[in-house]
Amino acid sequence: MTRSTTSGTWADKGLMRFLAAPPLAERLDDTTVAKRYPKLRLQVFLGIFIGYAGYYLVRNNVPLVATILRDEEGFTTLGLGIITNAVLVAYGLSKFLSAIVSDRSSARLFLPIGLALSAVANLFIGFMPGIGASVAFFAVVMIFNGFVQGMGWPPSGRTLVHWFSTSERGSKTALWNVAHNIGGAGSGALAGLALATFGNWQAAFWFPGIVCLVIAAVAFVLLRDTPESEGLPPIEEFRNDPAPVESDAADESASTWETVNRYVIRNATMVKLALANVFVYTLRYGVLVWAPVYLADERGASLGEGIAGFSLFELAGIPGTLLCGYISDRVFRGRRSPAGITFLIGVFLAVLVYWLSPVEWPIGVSYAALVVIGGLIYGPVMLIGLQALDLSPRKVAGTAAGFTGLFGYVLGATLASTGIGLSVHNFGWDTTFVLILACVLLAIAFMYSVGRDEKAMRERKLAERV
Repeated sequence: MTRSTTSGTWADKGLMRFLAAPPLAERLDDTTVAKRYPKLRLQVFLGIFIGYAGYYLVRNNVPLVATILRDEEGFTTLGLGIITNAVLVAYGLSKFLSAIVSDRSSARLFLPIGLALSAVANLFIGFMPGIGASVAFFAVVMIFNGFVQGMGWPPSGRTLVHWFSTSERGSKTALWNVAHNIGGAGSGALAGLALATFGNWQAAFWFPGIVCLVIAAVAFVLLRDTPESEGLPPIEEFRNDPAPVESDAADESASTWETVNRYVIRNATMVKLALANVFVYTLRYGVLVWAPVYLADERGASLGEGIAGFSLFELAGIPGTLLCGYISDRVFRGRRSPAGITFLIGVFLAVLVYWLSPVEWPIGVSYAALVVIGGLIYGPVMLIGLQALDLSPRKVAGTAAGFTGLFGYVLGATLASTGIGLSVHNFGWDTTFVLILACVLLAIAFMYSVGRDEKAMRERKLAERV
């Protein structure tokens, strides 16, 4: 039995033993495997899809009631910004740290527990008297919420790696990634329903919290850890589709830190992927967050028209993500970088139209450019996480994806919010768009370099099979 089960220092005592991945089960006969494998693949996919969508229902509902908090509770714009930024930083750090733990934990436990803790944090905000009177108190609870929110992506990535092989993982990950668009849209719907029904801002937190406790229970029922823990063969064997990167015998005796250090932190390919994620996230949030302001300042849009542009950007991400995953699987045969670069070139052209279209043109032109940008940028966002899974051994796949997410959220989101805000304030929109276009080019450059590494790994793997 390997260290990926309950052996070694991981399962020594207490909480770590409780969360540890289950041991390998006795292999089932071929007939049972053929019947059970497809059923469980669908079941665990539904588990991570529903569970991860649930995380977005309670991730950060502060912007949804920001106006009420400002007008009724006396929160300043600065205070609201501090809370929002603190959540993002806490989430980015947690996504990496939680991934290290998640790679040696049971996905069936890890994902629902994180969602339940996030739900409890929102219930605390909703029912604790006086929490709206203090920015500091509110921020502390939301930082905790951001931290436990980091427990959602890693077990989902772990599940995708163990239950879906490389050649199909692009389309499956793209389909799963839509969960965050559905959850994001659902958060607004639930908050709106709660506000209309109960008439106070606290309901926008406790009502989704209750819903997510139910979702956490559903996710626990649906999820399983790995095929091997269910008596099934590894997915690479079942589909005859070897992984491009596998751990070697020396890794079995290595500590968690030694393995993470080798395959993630000191892995040049993973570092380049993380840097690509910085600029992709700067693009994503830089255009999205500032769309209402830009449309109002430069296109004369009303508040409602600016918000409409924001919504169109998000909705366009659903078909764009699915298309990108399909192309990376079917057209480029599992190579992710070419698909990501293709989409980023489209982003570059759409940003040019968004920026340079004359003021006298209909605002529909700006909307169309936003739709194209939103439809294309979410493809590379998804692919970078997927490449981290593809290009690392299964035992550290979640950690690798968390590492790229750490760079994306902590550095990329900060550049997109504070960086672009400072640029607009000091230099204006023209200079800001030059910087945004530079981010596109830098993202393409890093993805191209990762693509060369990716190609070399696949060629080595093919040579080993001959």
